[in-house]
Amino acid sequence: MKKNEVLLAIENFKKAFLSLKKGAKTAKNDLERDGVVQRFEFSFELFWKTLKIILEFHGKNADSPRMAIKEAVRSNFLVDDEVYLDMLEDRNRTSHIYDESVSKEIFDRIKKFYIPAFEAFLKNIGKISN
Repeated sequence: MKKNEVLLAIENFKKAFLSLKKGAKTAKNDLERDGVVQRFEFSFELFWKTLKIILEFHGKNADSPRMAIKEAVRSNFLVDDEVYLDMLEDRNRTSHIYDESVSKEIFDRIKKFYIPAFEAFLKNIGKISN
């Protein structure tokens, strides 16, 4: 694993995250809200795969999102695992069924908790990768 692969993974995640953030800010109806939830699913996938790449670059292994989050906390790439494990649970909930009330709850958590958590990750990882 080369540093440019790590930087590319971070950049790809950042692009997806910025799209999520923009959508969350402008969503005005159910269709747009559902689009934000889908952007969240995609962003979360890139997030954990970026963690996996960062961990591999540092000689650590994580084969699942849960393992990647736990190892990232141990390695100080994430401050706390709680919100990221909540994201994993919500991503799993949205991937397997559609329930409008669940979608609304997740949309609210995206705006209130998940966007700030992704921002914190990018800020922290920016310090580490420089």
